[in-house]
Amino acid sequence: MSKTNFDVCIRGAGIVGRALALKLGQAKLRVALVDSGAGGSEQSPRDIRAYALNHASRQLLESLRCWPDDSAITAVQRMEVHGDTTGRVDFDAAQASQPGAGLDALATTDVQALAWIVDVPALEDVLQTALRFQSTVEIVTAPVPARLTAICEGKFSASRDALGIASHGHDYPQQAIATRVKASQPHGGCARQWFSGPHIVALLPLGGAAGDEYAVVWSTSCEQAGRLSALSDSAFAHELEAIVNGSSNDSANQYAQPGVVSLSLIGSRARWPLRLSQATHWCGTMAQTEAVAKASAPPVPAKNRASNDADHAAQGPGSWVLLGDAAHTVHPLSGSGLNLGLGDVAALSHLLLVQPNWRPVHDLRVLRQYERERKAAMLPFAFATDSLQWLFWQDLPLLQSLRNWGMRGVSSSGPLKDWLVRQAMNL
Repeated sequence: MSKTNFDVCIRGAGIVGRALALKLGQAKLRVALVDSGAGGSEQSPRDIRAYALNHASRQLLESLRCWPDDSAITAVQRMEVHGDTTGRVDFDAAQASQPGAGLDALATTDVQALAWIVDVPALEDVLQTALRFQSTVEIVTAPVPARLTAICEGKFSASRDALGIASHGHDYPQQAIATRVKASQPHGGCARQWFSGPHIVALLPLGGAAGDEYAVVWSTSCEQAGRLSALSDSAFAHELEAIVNGSSNDSANQYAQPGVVSLSLIGSRARWPLRLSQATHWCGTMAQTEAVAKASAPPVPAKNRASNDADHAAQGPGSWVLLGDAAHTVHPLSGSGLNLGLGDVAALSHLLLVQPNWRPVHDLRVLRQYERERKAAMLPFAFATDSLQWLFWQDLPLLQSLRNWGMRGVSSSGPLKDWLVRQAMNL
C-alpha cells in the first residue's frame, strides 16, 4: 500500500484505535494505524485492567469478529451497589427481562447479561490478530499523510496538544488504584460496588460464572491512594476486606451471608489521577488548527524552523477528529469509559460510511455531525458520574442520609430501576 495514499491515518493503537481501523477497513477505506511500538522487542507488563462492556459495545466488537472467547469474558448477571450506611440497590438481568418488569422496551428484550467483564489483554490480542488479516489497514510507526487524521491516543494525547486543542473540566481530589484479587467464595457472576466514606470500590467478576477472581478499581483520596499503594499485598487486601465485609464503617451491608469473604492479591497495582474533561473541539482542518497553534506558540529558533515546517508538510491537507479519551474522560465509578470510546467508533464509522460517495471522508459537515451527536451522548454520563462522585464525597450527615434514602427509593421503584438498567446496557 502506498505510504502517501491513505484515506484515514489513525494515531493511537489502543482498543479504540484498532476498532476504528477494522471498522473502516471493512468498508475498504485505506487506513494507516500508527503504532509507535510496532516491531519492538520490548515486552510491556501485562495489563491488569478489565472493562465492563455494554450491549452496544458487544455488538460493535462482534461486527468486527473480535469478541473474545469465553475464557476472557464474564457475564454480569447481578450487580449490588452499597451505600455508606443502609442504602443499597440490586440489579438483576433475569428480573429485568421478565414480562411486567418495568419498561416495555426492556421487558421485551432478551437480556442475557447486565454487562460483560472483558480482560483487557485478551481483547487487545483478538483485535491485533484481526488486523493481520485486514489488507486495507497498514501498521505504521509514525503519522503519515491522509485525508482524515483520527486521534485516539488517550487522555494524554500528544497530537491533540500539538494542535492546540483545549479542554474543559476539572481534576478530582481522588486517584484510582487497579489490581486483581482472588476471593474465598465464587462471585456467581455478580459485580459489586461500595461507596464507603472517601472510598469507591468496584469488584468486577472474572473467570466465568463459577470464577472466584475480581478486577478491582478503588477510587479514593490522593493521600489514601498513596498510602494504599505503599502497603504490602496482605495489608492492602486486609483494608479491602474491611470495606467489602462492611466493617470499615457502620454499614450493615455484607458481601455474602453467612460469613465474610477473604481476599488475596494476585496482580500488581496501578495508580492514576482522575479527571472529568471534554475537548472544546472534536474536529477541524489540519491547516487551520495548526496555524492557530503556531500563532499562539512561542517563537521557534531559526535552526529548528525548517525541520518543523517539513514535519507539518508531511501531514498534508485534510481534517482531524478526536475519539475516546482524547476527546473525553469520566470518573471510573460508572464503568463507562471504554463504552463511550467504542460509541465514538460506531458513530463516526456509521456517518463516514453512509455518506454519498462524492463526499470526501474528511468533509467537516460529517465530522461536525459526529461531534454534535457524541457530545449529546456524553452529557448524561458526565453529569451522572460527576454528581454521584460529589454526593458521596461529602461527609455531611444530612447528605449522607439523603443519598442512602435515594438509593433505597431507587431500589423500591421498579420502573426507575429498569430505566437505569436500560441506560447502563445502552438498550
